[in-house]
Amino acid sequence: MTEAQLDRLSAHPSIARFICALAAHPPVELQGAGHVRLAAILLALRSREDGEPELLLIKRADAEGDPWSGHIAFPGGRMEPADHDLAVTAVRETWEETGIDVVRDGRLLGQLDDLSPRSELLPPIIIRPFVAIVRSDVAITPSAEVASAFWVPVSVLAERPSWGTGLVHTTAGQRRVSTFRHGEHTVWGLTERVLRQFLTYLGEPPVGESVDHPAR
Repeated sequence: MTEAQLDRLSAHPSIARFICALAAHPPVELQGAGHVRLAAILLALRSREDGEPELLLIKRADAEGDPWSGHIAFPGGRMEPADHDLAVTAVRETWEETGIDVVRDGRLLGQLDDLSPRSELLPPIIIRPFVAIVRSDVAITPSAEVASAFWVPVSVLAERPSWGTGLVHTTAGQRRVSTFRHGEHTVWGLTERVLRQFLTYLGEPPVGESVDHPAR
């Protein structure tokens, strides 16, 4: 049953187009010095009852000392010594933070371009985004690091009115940055940059360039 669900989702026009774009454009992998940490995140896609794909986002729990505390993000985290590669990191962190087992209930599709924070106020880190499809009935069990989790239809991600700019609180104070808004949630910074990249692969890039203050 799992494989049949995943095959149907892979065949959805937008996901099939995304898979073709991944194959045609090898991802950019950044090289960092020894002190630069490596991390990975996972963009998990599942199928709604009507067959349309939707993407998982999380709201990070408030935590003192965490520069991304309370932000909207993707599941993920830093690479551990036991991780064979960053794909393993993405899968492990997703399971730890959300309870989703990609190995059992999903399939990795590939990776997007690496990215890093633009601010010297944030830890030096290279982040590698991976994309996976998962069963439509996967249950989410948020860890203590996750305040909540929610799914956003891919069709909503591509809606132009959802994209714009807004004032947010950054490590350097209040700044106007590019945003994606979904209900009560505002996505900005690294997560907004990853969403833009994902939509570009889908052939649905948001209007305008990303206005991202260096504080994120």
